[in-house]
Amino acid sequence: MQTTAGRLARLGFADGARAGRLLGELGAEAAGDPGLLDSLVATADPDLALTSLNRLAASDPAVLGALRSDPGLRARLLGVFGVSAALGEHVVRHPGHWRLLDGEQAVRRPAGQELRTELLRAVGAEPGDPEPRAAGSGTATLVALRTAYRGRLLHLAARDLAGEASLPEVTAELSDLAGAALEAGLAVARSEHADPGAVRLAVIGMGKCGARELNYISDVDVVFVAEPREGSDETEALRLATRLAQGMMRACSASTPEGALWEVDAALRPEGRSGPLVRTLASHQAYYRRWAKTWEFQALLKARPVAGDLELGERYVSAMNELVWQAATRDRFVEDVQAMRRRVEARVRGDEAERQLKLGPGGLRDIEFAVQLLQLVHGRLDPLLRRRATLPALAALSRGGYVGRDDAKALAEAYTFLRRIEHLIQLYRLRRTHVVPEGVADLRRLGRGLGMTADPVGEFTSRWRRHALEARRLHEKLFYRPLLHAVARLPESGARLSTAAAQARLEALGYGDPAGALRHISALTSGVSRRAAIQRTLLPVMLGWFADAPDPDAGLLGFRQVSDKLGATPWYLRLLRDETAVAARLARLLGTSRYLTGLLLHAPEAVAMLGSDAELDPRPAEALLAEARAMVGRYPGEAESAVAAARGLRRRELFRTAAADLAGHVDIERVGQALSALNDVTIQAALDAAIGKVEMERRAPLGTRFAVIAMGRLGGLECSYGSDADVMFVHAPPEGGAEREAGDAAFTVANELRRLLALPAPDPPLLIDPDLRPEGRQGPLVRTLASYAAYYGRWSSPWESQALLRARFSAGDASLGAEFLALADPLRYPHGGVPDAAVLQIRKLKARMEAERLPRGADPALHTKLGRGGLSDVEWVAQLLQLRHAGALPSLRTTRTLETLRAAVAEGLLPEADEAALTEAWRFVSRVRDAVVLVRGRPADSVPVDVRERALISRTLGYPPGSSEDFVDDYRRVTRRARLVMERVFYGD
Repeated sequence: MQTTAGRLARLGFADGARAGRLLGELGAEAAGDPGLLDSLVATADPDLALTSLNRLAASDPAVLGALRSDPGLRARLLGVFGVSAALGEHVVRHPGHWRLLDGEQAVRRPAGQELRTELLRAVGAEPGDPEPRAAGSGTATLVALRTAYRGRLLHLAARDLAGEASLPEVTAELSDLAGAALEAGLAVARSEHADPGAVRLAVIGMGKCGARELNYISDVDVVFVAEPREGSDETEALRLATRLAQGMMRACSASTPEGALWEVDAALRPEGRSGPLVRTLASHQAYYRRWAKTWEFQALLKARPVAGDLELGERYVSAMNELVWQAATRDRFVEDVQAMRRRVEARVRGDEAERQLKLGPGGLRDIEFAVQLLQLVHGRLDPLLRRRATLPALAALSRGGYVGRDDAKALAEAYTFLRRIEHLIQLYRLRRTHVVPEGVADLRRLGRGLGMTADPVGEFTSRWRRHALEARRLHEKLFYRPLLHAVARLPESGARLSTAAAQARLEALGYGDPAGALRHISALTSGVSRRAAIQRTLLPVMLGWFADAPDPDAGLLGFRQVSDKLGATPWYLRLLRDETAVAARLARLLGTSRYLTGLLLHAPEAVAMLGSDAELDPRPAEALLAEARAMVGRYPGEAESAVAAARGLRRRELFRTAAADLAGHVDIERVGQALSALNDVTIQAALDAAIGKVEMERRAPLGTRFAVIAMGRLGGLECSYGSDADVMFVHAPPEGGAEREAGDAAFTVANELRRLLALPAPDPPLLIDPDLRPEGRQGPLVRTLASYAAYYGRWSSPWESQALLRARFSAGDASLGAEFLALADPLRYPHGGVPDAAVLQIRKLKARMEAERLPRGADPALHTKLGRGGLSDVEWVAQLLQLRHAGALPSLRTTRTLETLRAAVAEGLLPEADEAALTEAWRFVSRVRDAVVLVRGRPADSVPVDVRERALISRTLGYPPGSSEDFVDDYRRVTRRARLVMERVFYGD
């Protein structure tokens, strides 16, 4: 036989035994009433509902009879008890309030004026007075206000949960109730002053309160505007208005035995919390005309008079509206919009992110922000968009063609569902929260509160995730999908965005050439091909990613160019459609780097490597060399074709390194090492091809060993994207061989190597620069090892010893390279250190270089190579330390700058602070040099003067939009510190 506890558990009570006991305490008549039991079981949480009912019946038994006789009362009261423990507690403390849910009054929606009248009377004020004044401001008055307010909240929640009020009706009534409470709070504040009538004070509702879409529990955002009455002193009037405003805020937020209502937040006022709490209308206008940022105009979209002097409030709103709808024409509107979008997206918090209804991806804030931004962009020319609340504004955007009809419908459904969840969560404890709970009991209550009974936890979780995902998907495309309709005749019916509106939207989102952008969108999406269909799916999202990149126009143009190259390739569009990370990374790269876009246009298949970080790891030099030599081997006797293939390999690997660099996957030292290794491999491949050609033409072996010695930044493994390859050529004929013939052959190979790498090609050039050889351009292009030994033994100058510090084997005969380096070691690492006379020569040479080689008109503080604190300063400090001490300290025998500085610290030659300053400068300046090439597509030695280029470079380096001056300030600061170290260490004794 089934027990009572078991039957109740089967009906939906979590604790059947306890439920049976509580029902028994209600009396036999109530316990045996099937209607009462059915109503309890139908609530979101039957156990919670029964608990509150049991406590209420203990203090007012009459409620049981009323519940039996009135099914409507039963559904409303128990519906509230099953959702809200806090309102259940309120009714237990105030038993008479259950009667608010009885009879015809229970389903009637009160007018705003009725709410105002009730709450003013609760504080002892006369509603008919022009400036109502409460009976007092003590605890009893504040308790009466809270009691009356929660009674009205109970009345609304009952209708809401019973399905007798729609979401817009609920939020509007909550906003009216908040306005009535503010009015009552202002009446309380007036009671604290003998003559509060010397000033007119209007309370402007902002945010959800102003838009009449308030939550059950939320901060109430307000702004205060005041005017002195005729004959009153403005300063004194503003002081009084400030005290009234403060008193009103206290009346609402002060803690009492009945708790607080909510916080009144005036942070949206001009200058925020740092500005005066109350201003005159003229002061507000002056601020918004001169100082306001775009987000402040966005906030004003919601402004509405809610309390106090409503006529003054209407004047304020009218004056502000004139400014709000011109915001899109203001300077920096685009930068502000981009910053606002990032700020919204950055508010996702760690472990709460996926459970956040408000701030999570695709959450309420995303939807509200998107709607408000579209209103700002298009509302200037279309007054029909000037709506305060989100859902009416979204509907207006849809009717005007600014948002797709189906998208608007789906987004409105998602928004409504998320708001209903938010309300249920807040009603439980009447606490301000936007986080979906994790507990099974909480999720069960939410699911049942939304009418899900079969599997409330599973069904709720599934629907919530689906709506959140849909909202996120639609938000990502909301700005951009209608742009496709503006340029392509798509099958979806409904209004289309006009060309002018589409251009205005693109301009607002950061596109400098909106007309050109529309042409690219049209070219990519028009037609009925499968390719165009996939592009229509991709572009709404990718346009947003381009807008977030430093150069949206370049990103879209590059995407069109790459798509034209690869659009017919089956895997390309499928990869972008199915692999979001690839598409996002591609958009970022194309919108950042002309250099990388150029590489991709000639190696479009490299898109495939964007799929994972592992694919972006620089490949080992050995693997690259094996691949390059295999390529050369496939073209016997065809040196040009062989080198073209090797340069194709270099082009692909340059893309890999640049993509990893921009993604932050490799640091500047690894970039330099990867580029240098790639240049070594390319030189080796070209050398193999050159030797093969020369031997074929001579019909004989070369007759001499040949090696390429890397110098400069190549030798230091510190190449940048725009570096030439500084080299020296050395050969060594066999003993007893024909030295003249060997010399001619070596000379021919060196020239052929240079010619092959200088041939016109689509990839960035690798120019071979042999000018660091003995005697420079006047000396022989190639020398034998013996000739080098003779020259260095007799004629070598200090600068050549310094240049040899970078010497490293690059290509050719490795044993000959080792012999050359052995020859160079005594010169660059002299025993006992370089003489003082040589040090003096080196110092003079550096000073002369700064004076003579710095280009005319260049700013010495911003020249990355020869400028103050630039690369030359850091490298010459390291090299002087090597010349002085590497003979005795093997740890200093390296071609790399930063490695030298680290070794100098370890050997006690350089303080750690000096090494840190020099290293920071070297790394920062090297990053700037690389960024210049990546952005412009060609090298330059100075921080650009052009404002736009400087902005693009700062963004590439990770600075937020509008921070190019911060970037320049950082550059000056870092290099200034390095310069001070250089002057002390390099020129000191």
